[in-house]
Amino acid sequence: MDRMNQSETERCGNQPASEPRVGVYICRCGGNISDVVDTDHVAEVCKLIPGVTTAKVHTFMCSDPGQQTIIDDIRQEKLDRVVVASCSPFLHELTFRGAVMRGKLNAYLYEHVNIREQCSWAHKHDPRGATAKAIALISAAVGKVRHSRPLEKIRLANNQRALIVGGGPAGMKAAADLAACGLSVLLVERSNRLGGKLASPQRMFPTGAASGEILSKLESDMRSTGRVEVLLSSEITRVGGFVGNFDVTIHGPLGPSGSMTDTNVSFGAIIMATGFQPYVPHDGEFLFGRHPAVMTTVALQEALAAAPEGKMLKVNGHEIRRVAFIHCVGSRQVEGVHQPGTDGRLNKHCSRVCCTTVLNQALQIRSRFADTRVYDLYQDIRAYGRGHEQYYTDASRAGVVFFRYHGDEPPAVTAEKDASLHIRVKDYLSWGETLEIEVDLLVLAVGMTPGPCEQIVDQLKLPRGEDGFLQEIHPKLRPVEISVNGVLLAGTAQAPMNLQETLAAAGAAAVKARSMLVKQHVELNPYVAQVDANLCEGLGQCVAECQYDGALKLIETSRNGRTVKMAEVNPGLCVGCGACVAVCPNRAINVNGWRLDQYDEMVDGLVRELVPA
Repeated sequence: MDRMNQSETERCGNQPASEPRVGVYICRCGGNISDVVDTDHVAEVCKLIPGVTTAKVHTFMCSDPGQQTIIDDIRQEKLDRVVVASCSPFLHELTFRGAVMRGKLNAYLYEHVNIREQCSWAHKHDPRGATAKAIALISAAVGKVRHSRPLEKIRLANNQRALIVGGGPAGMKAAADLAACGLSVLLVERSNRLGGKLASPQRMFPTGAASGEILSKLESDMRSTGRVEVLLSSEITRVGGFVGNFDVTIHGPLGPSGSMTDTNVSFGAIIMATGFQPYVPHDGEFLFGRHPAVMTTVALQEALAAAPEGKMLKVNGHEIRRVAFIHCVGSRQVEGVHQPGTDGRLNKHCSRVCCTTVLNQALQIRSRFADTRVYDLYQDIRAYGRGHEQYYTDASRAGVVFFRYHGDEPPAVTAEKDASLHIRVKDYLSWGETLEIEVDLLVLAVGMTPGPCEQIVDQLKLPRGEDGFLQEIHPKLRPVEISVNGVLLAGTAQAPMNLQETLAAAGAAAVKARSMLVKQHVELNPYVAQVDANLCEGLGQCVAECQYDGALKLIETSRNGRTVKMAEVNPGLCVGCGACVAVCPNRAINVNGWRLDQYDEMVDGLVRELVPA
C-alpha cells in the first residue's frame, strides 16, 4: 500500500458484547514516524491485540481529516475506547481528547502513545527495532485503555482574585493587565517602594527611555482602575491551599492603624514576580571589596547618572583615564576555577543581559567622556536582542578595545602602589598572547541570580531549575506555567530577561491567570488518588508517605454501625504521584486513570507476542 495515501489499513472484527471495542490510530507524522517505523505493518499487527476492533494509519492524524476519522469510527464502529500512536502527548493529547469528546465518548477513555520521540527518533538507525517497540507500546496502551473507566474533571470553587508577589515591573504589568480585565488584585512588595531595579535612574536599551518614565506609566496603568490593592513593606509568611483556593498569611502594616500584623487572605491564582538579585562578587574576586577602584556594573550605572559632564569620567572625585570591563562575573562559572556561592552551587547559566549592559555603558563613557579609554574583556559577546548587535558595532567604531579570554583562564587583577590596577589576560583575539592593561577603574559585569522567595517555594513545593530560577513546565508550550496548578511566573523570577521580555512574560502570565479567574469553578484533571472505602483500614502508611501537606489525611467515619478510620483525599492538593499507592498493604488506594490493574495489563501488553498471519 502506498504510504502517502490517506486511505486506512483496517480490520473490523466481531467482539463479544462485554469486550470493549478499541480503535487504534497510527500517525505517519508526514514521514517523521513512517520513515523509520513501518506504520502499515504496525496497523496489521495491532489487529491481533485483544479488544482491537479497528486499526488505521493516517499521514497526519492531528489534522482535521485525521480527527474526523476517529469521530466517524466512534459513531459507526461503536468504539468505546481509542488509542492514538503519534508524537509527544505534550503536543496533541488535548487535540485527540477533544476529538474523542466530539465523538460523544468520555475524554478519559483515550490513551496516547508516543512513537515519534520514543521510537522513530530514538531508534532511527534500527527501523525493525523501532517498529517492534512501537507495537509493544501500543499493545500496552490497549491493555490499559481496555480497563479504563469514564472519569470526569474535578470541579472546585474558585476565589476570583489574584495575588501578585513582587512589585517590580513584572508585578506591576501583570496587575495592570488583570485589573483591566475587571479582576481584583492584591500586590505584595517587601520593600517600601514599587519598581524593583527599575526604580534606580537609568536609560533603558535599546529605546533610551528613562526608567522613571516607564515606571510612572506602569504605576498609572496599574492604579487607574481602582482594582489593585498594593501592600508595601509586607511579606508572605505562609501559603497553602490549591488552585482556586490558596490560603495566604501576609505580615505587614495592614488595617486603618497601619500597625504590623498578620492577615489571612484567599486567592484563586498566584503570580510569582519576585524578580532577581545582581550577583555580589565574593570578597577579593577581581579585588572586589579590597580596592576602591573595583565596582560592579550596577554601581557604575549610578555613578554615570551622577557624573558631571567633561572630557574625562570622574568617579568618587577621581578622574578615570582608563576603564576596563570584565564580563561574566557571577555567570558561566567553571568548576575548579570559580568559588561556589553560600549554597555550594556555581552559577553556570548565562545571564543574557550583561553583555548589552556593558556595551551600553561603554558607549555612554565614550560618547560623554572623550578622553576616557575603554577596554572590554569578554568570553563571548551575546548581544541577542533585536537591535542589540548594533551596540557592539557602535562600540567598536567608538574606539572600545576588545580582548577575548577563555572561561577557564580568567583575567588576573593586581593593585599597584600608585592605586592603579593591572590586568593580565591571555587574549585569544591576538592568538593567545598574554597582555597587560593598566586601568584606573575596573567594572565587573555581574549576572542575575534568583530573587528571594524561599518560603513560598518551600511551602508550595515550586520547582527550580539548575540555575536556581523558578522552572516553567515547558519553555515553548507552557512558558509561564509551573507544575503547581494556579501558580504562574512573570519576568525574572523565571530566568534572566531584559525589560521588554519581562513585560511580555508578565502579560502572558496575566492572560493565563485571567483564564483561570473568570470562571466560578476550577476544573482539574481527575488523575488523583481515590480510596476504596471497603478495603481501607485506616492504617495510615499512605498519609505518612504523602509529601503534599493536606493532600491525604485520616478521618473518622461510620462503617457497619461502628466508627472507623479511613484515608481521605483532597483532590485540589493531590498531584497523583502514586506514592500512597505503593505503601498501602491492602491495595485500598489507587490513582484514577492509572490503577494497579491497568499497570498489570500494560505489562502483559508489553510482553505479548503478536505474529500476523
